[in-house]
Amino acid sequence: MSTEARKIMPFPRNAEPGTTLQPASEDIWDRKYRLKDKSGNPLDDSIDGTYRRVARALAEVESEETREHWYERFAWALRNGAIPAGRIISNAGAQEHKPATSTINCTVSGTIEDSMLGILEKNLEAGLTLKAGCGIGYEFSTLRPRGAYVSGAGAYTSGPLSFMDIFDKMCFTVSSAGGRRGAQMGTFDISHPDVVDFIRAKRENGRLRQFNLSLLVTEEFMEAVKDDGDWSLSFPITAKEVEGGGFDFSNPEEIVWRHFPSTRGYVSDAEGRVACRIYKTVKARKLWNVIMISTYDFAEPGFILIDKVNELNNNWFCETIRATNPCGEQPLPPYGSCLLGSVNLTRFVQSPFREDARFDWQSFREVVAVFTRMLDNVVEMSGLPLEQQRHEIEYKRRHGMGFLGLGSTLTMLRMKYGSPESVEFAERVSRELAVTGWRAGLELAREKGPAPIMEDEFIVTPEMLAKRPEMTRDGYRPGDRVKGRVLHARYSRYMQRVAEVEPELVQALAAEGCRFTHHSSIAPTGTISLSLANNASNGIEPSFAHQYSRNVIREGKKSKEKVDVLSCELLAFRELVNPRATPYSTDPDEQLPDYFVTSDDILPRQHVDIQAASQKWVDSSISKTINVPTDLAFDDFKDIYVYAYEKGLKGCTTFRFNPEAFQGVLVKEKDLEKTIYQFKLEDGTTVDLKGNEEVEYDGEMHTAANLFDAMKEGYYGKF
Repeated sequence: MSTEARKIMPFPRNAEPGTTLQPASEDIWDRKYRLKDKSGNPLDDSIDGTYRRVARALAEVESEETREHWYERFAWALRNGAIPAGRIISNAGAQEHKPATSTINCTVSGTIEDSMLGILEKNLEAGLTLKAGCGIGYEFSTLRPRGAYVSGAGAYTSGPLSFMDIFDKMCFTVSSAGGRRGAQMGTFDISHPDVVDFIRAKRENGRLRQFNLSLLVTEEFMEAVKDDGDWSLSFPITAKEVEGGGFDFSNPEEIVWRHFPSTRGYVSDAEGRVACRIYKTVKARKLWNVIMISTYDFAEPGFILIDKVNELNNNWFCETIRATNPCGEQPLPPYGSCLLGSVNLTRFVQSPFREDARFDWQSFREVVAVFTRMLDNVVEMSGLPLEQQRHEIEYKRRHGMGFLGLGSTLTMLRMKYGSPESVEFAERVSRELAVTGWRAGLELAREKGPAPIMEDEFIVTPEMLAKRPEMTRDGYRPGDRVKGRVLHARYSRYMQRVAEVEPELVQALAAEGCRFTHHSSIAPTGTISLSLANNASNGIEPSFAHQYSRNVIREGKKSKEKVDVLSCELLAFRELVNPRATPYSTDPDEQLPDYFVTSDDILPRQHVDIQAASQKWVDSSISKTINVPTDLAFDDFKDIYVYAYEKGLKGCTTFRFNPEAFQGVLVKEKDLEKTIYQFKLEDGTTVDLKGNEEVEYDGEMHTAANLFDAMKEGYYGKF
């Protein structure tokens, strides 16, 4: 059967792919999200039973007279593409069986003060947060550099990286006890004297493996890279150090004044900047190359354009952000918390793979509106362990709604990911989600009241007027008082963009306030995409491949388990068009259409273009990984990050398959087939095995790749 013949093969105009999950998807739901009692007996009778449990729990927040109505609406939304994040799916309505767990995925630590007490306090708080099932991010560049003198101890500090090791071990221990892998983000300022140590930290086998790492990069640094200028590595001077004398605060070669997360105990000026001693001056471009080499070989650190994050923050008037949640889609202030949810875009494709394939925008908007109310209700049942975290989420009521399955949806609509029409679709779906969400937020504020921050008054400062010159033009002066809702809706850069398409909506938000300060972010959605969305493409990503393997953690298994999966669009195509369709086939009767692209087929710049189009309408951030070919030239690789900066992204992360460094979560059979792993036996002899070969060791079967990775990284037998 030719490709042309398949194009006109008849099937029902509104046909949808079946709802039967592939075995791997059903297995993940059963192990991760299905509620069970302490003996392991299932309490959710089916996936719909899971949906009913979650809908019932979220509807309990509503008034008694409307509770049943909203239960039905919430259950409808869940059955039609609304997928709350994993902590909600797993823990909502489960308090009788696991009362100490949270429904919140994202948190950020309080600022880590540069003292032993400050470090250990935050380590304790992080342990409690991870125990509740939340992920957490921290900035570690608040700690003085390695070799700096600690007057209280009469000794020299071992530096931030050594203290990160403590958090790493704590996370592994807590997550091992709780049966769920802990997730952490460590951020680090590009101007810290130990920045190169941070960049290279993961080159040591097994080190900081419970962390994702990202650099806080500034526009000033990026411009210095472009101009081949100098870059100062510096750290604040304490008041005690000043007492000893010897500092010339007017000498720019010795002292630089910059903003820092804390001014306590440091020398600061009237603008709130802190005096920092210059430890070393390097060429910005040389430091940039160190970053790029590490990212090319080890996929870390990612980078966060922290100026852009703060400039576009809806709460620009009361927050300074220095860290994100573990996957980067939620930049948050100290003790900030945020809950997540994603809409499965594949559920809105009508007549998939046909010439008249189309997206059901009306149904999409309806699901988004109901889902917005659902996510807002999660605030009332957060289960966060720390008082500061609970205050943050209740005061601002942040949530992050995004989508998953963009790549799969584009394929079902016969678009190639990265094409101009796909970029246009990504922008439109993000805009529709945003505008619908803000409309729902206004209606919720009218019904239930706005977030408390909206009604609070804030004192206008010179710094505030410098950030928003239009406030001066509008007549504001230092010392004036202004409502949070005005600063949020009228003067946040993001809401100003929304006002370009919905001016009356934004005017109403400024006058009445919104139910929440933030509405959107796009998470990686790896596990919920694989399970509840039948392996739709993750978040904003294209499909990694249409037939591949995932490495999953099985409790009690000594290495990761390789699980074979198919993309949801391949399953749908087989059901609706051609049962024999097979990726990589040379048989014309089995070949897929050319719009069935995967991450390998997409140029790096096309990835950036999709992210930039969506970022316009996402008020938090986007977790996206640009998968690049192993043989991509280094100079071409470096250009990706410069292009991302020029396109105004808040962050950028790449992945290049490098089996010598690590084994990824997603793997293709062809990559494993051509990768040789060498094992050294006790008698000194060696055994060479292909990555996909099965090997028996220590009473279990493993793939050679996963066994090698577990032993190299030090997690063998510790799950």
